[in-house]
Amino acid sequence: MNRRDFTRLSALALAATRVPAIAQGVSKAKPIGYAAIGLGTISDLFMRGLAKSQNAKVTALVTGHPETKGKKYAALYGIPESSIYTYETFDRIRDNKDVDAVYVGLPNSMHRDYTVRAAQAGKHVLCEKPMAISSAECREMIEACKTAKVKLMIAYRCHYDPTYLELERVLESGALGQIQAFESANGFNARPNQWRLTKQYAGGGSLMDMGIYSVNAIRLFTHEEPIGYTAITATRDKTSGRFTDVEESMDFTLKFPSGIVAAVGTSYGANMDGYLRIHGEKGSLELSPAFGYTGIHLKSLSKNIQADATSSDDQTVHFTLEADHFANAIRTNTPARTPGEEGLSDMLAIEAIYKAAGAPIV
Repeated sequence: MNRRDFTRLSALALAATRVPAIAQGVSKAKPIGYAAIGLGTISDLFMRGLAKSQNAKVTALVTGHPETKGKKYAALYGIPESSIYTYETFDRIRDNKDVDAVYVGLPNSMHRDYTVRAAQAGKHVLCEKPMAISSAECREMIEACKTAKVKLMIAYRCHYDPTYLELERVLESGALGQIQAFESANGFNARPNQWRLTKQYAGGGSLMDMGIYSVNAIRLFTHEEPIGYTAITATRDKTSGRFTDVEESMDFTLKFPSGIVAAVGTSYGANMDGYLRIHGEKGSLELSPAFGYTGIHLKSLSKNIQADATSSDDQTVHFTLEADHFANAIRTNTPARTPGEEGLSDMLAIEAIYKAAGAPIV
């Protein structure tokens, strides 16, 4: 066994102890049934992840293309045609006993509506990030699920990654001493004509889509909420027409109550190999890559600190882990690791960042 395989197995063993749902992913009980809402790239990955789970499965589909995408995925996953819904017939899902929860893999502006409708249909909700396009919408989603007595979890898949759990362990051990600062960046070169480049659908630009990974990870590892912000947006590409509605790039800083500071960059104009660096009084650690589907790698930047772990190269493993975790939370009526309140906290920070940049989100 080489070092890479050993660190993967060690991280998986750690995950089993730190996130009980992962350890309890294999169950003799009937799998929790998910309806996938929207059949784009992210939902395709989610369904592929479900196919590897013994605790959950995809049991229904919601799509604007029932005769093409709907039938294609129904055949792949053994879903009856009666469990293919359109956006107009979605509310009938209330009567489908094989559906316990929904997975919302739609454009950001549609997250609130389908979370609320799913809750009203009595279904638990696993919603992609960002949770919504405003904190007001996040609050509506939380209240709708509370009223309906269903669970709401935001699909922050990195929280379930074994390497993230290992980094948490190292930080909690005090190996870095008092944390002082974070550095992070994340982005990609966005293709033209995507919904994510339209504010109506996305709510904002690279901060909403890619910068949120940095914001969420820094909040996770500080266990604090930011209280101070500076920010600046910039658009260098003035010819392609991609950025007439949303920002291309943004740099921002966060200050936390303890005095920790964070400097973050995000862009839709550059292919960034996302990273996260944590600096403490005794040394530094780095996740690089930090936010992708595969190969998240933890390493020490200091000779006196030991840290080395690498995540799986299976791009669906995060989706299996988060689906299993939520399935276990539903079955045992226990809190999810990333509830709706986690998504609301990110959105409050994002709104403050846009305000600091002079570009309020609403």
